[in-house]
Amino acid sequence: MTRQDLSQCDKPISRLGFWTRWGLLALALMVWPGSAALAADEPDLIFRRSTVFKFLSPNDKLATYGVDDPEVEGVACHFTVPEKGGFKGWLGLAEEVSDISLACRQIGPIRFKDKMVQGDDMFRQRRSLFFKKMQIVRGCDAKRNVLVYMVYSDKLIEGSPKNSTSSVPIMPWGAADASVQKCGEFIQ
Repeated sequence: MTRQDLSQCDKPISRLGFWTRWGLLALALMVWPGSAALAADEPDLIFRRSTVFKFLSPNDKLATYGVDDPEVEGVACHFTVPEKGGFKGWLGLAEEVSDISLACRQIGPIRFKDKMVQGDDMFRQRRSLFFKKMQIVRGCDAKRNVLVYMVYSDKLIEGSPKNSTSSVPIMPWGAADASVQKCGEFIQ
């Protein structure tokens, strides 16, 4: 093989290397957790309701899910998200809209597992194939001893102002639960 033959062989390999690097980067961004929010279990599907009928493909739906806060024992959140139907939704290629509602409640004695950061992710879920995700973040209103949860969605480049907020006052749970922890003591 001549030197010219070798240089022509390098061109396809370098082009392949370019696309391989970009493909690996895209895969890493999709898989990379980015926060402890992935420690939360997958949400439990409570129910779905069809909102738009599609004749030959799946309907558009509203789905309600429940998820426990992985860092705060005794708190659960429920959120409702729209799910696109059609063939794109069925294949997982549709970009979901940002209309998400949220309600969080105390479901038992509240116990903090560790220190937390204001606005830390409690739960995160992809809402499109690559760039959009929904996040539930947690904070503490130390003055009122209330946990505050906010849900929003964002894209890699631009976010959405659509959001929903829910508050959970930290209260005693039954007669046996006399001690109430202060969320302000668990903020870093």
